[in-house]
This record gives sequence, C-alpha cells and structure tokens, in this order.
Amino acid sequence: MIMNEKAGELRGSRQITVNESAEDYLETILVLKNSLGMVRSIDVVNEMNYSKPSISIAMKKLRENGFITVDDGGYISLTEEGMRIAEKTYAKHKVLQACLEALGVEPELAAEEACHIEHVIDDDTCQKICDFYHKFMEQKIKD
Repeated sequence: MIMNEKAGELRGSRQITVNESAEDYLETILVLKNSLGMVRSIDVVNEMNYSKPSISIAMKKLRENGFITVDDGGYISLTEEGMRIAEKTYAKHKVLQACLEALGVEPELAAEEACHIEHVIDDDTCQKICDFYHKFMEQKIKD
C-alpha cells in the first residue's frame, strides 16, 4: 500500500547532509508538483503557511545548493539530487504515517509525528519498519 514501489529506494541510499527544513521544503515541492503539476514559491507559501520572505530565502538556498531550479516564470523544479532527497523523505513519511495509523494513532497526529520522525530515522531502520509493516498488513489480509 505505502512503499511497495519505494522500498528499493531506501535500501543502500547514500548519505548526504541535508537539514530538516531543506528536506521539508523539498518534500513539499514534490507533493505540490504531484498535485498541481507546476509549483511556484507562492504555492509553497500557501502549503507551509510561512511568510513569502522566508520561502524566498529558503528557495534561494535550495537553488544555490543544487536541489532546485527556478525558470524565468518562477516555476520550481527539483534537480536529480533534490528529487532523490524529496522522494526518500516522502517515502519515509508515508510508511511511518501508515504504521502509526495501524497502531491506532489518529491520522492528523500520525501525519504530524511522521513528519518529525522521518528526519531522524536511519534509512535501514525505516526500511525494516516498512518491511515489517508490509508483512503485518499481508498477514492481516489473510486473517
């Protein structure tokens, strides 16, 4: 349900030092791109409820670090590295949220907690949780 197609992406991924806020911005850009098709800074402002100047500064840093590009129309695209980080962060988020919900945590709280955990959990640990979750759900379906 959650990470069948993403499971391989978490295995053996190389480590890069990216702070939590950068991961949040990249993940938000990915989610917005998936839902809107094209993303501008104002979309990130509206989604994250941050000020325009804060988002502008963040986008500049992401651009300078090679995680995004911004075209002449102001549309944001993830670079290959930005996409890799965003997809990995989002995959972690989805599996962690699903696990928390399976444990009985309310969906809104599960989403909030998953957002915190996704930044500190090791890739291998998250993969093990993902594998366990899928085995658990398969067994639950069989029962």
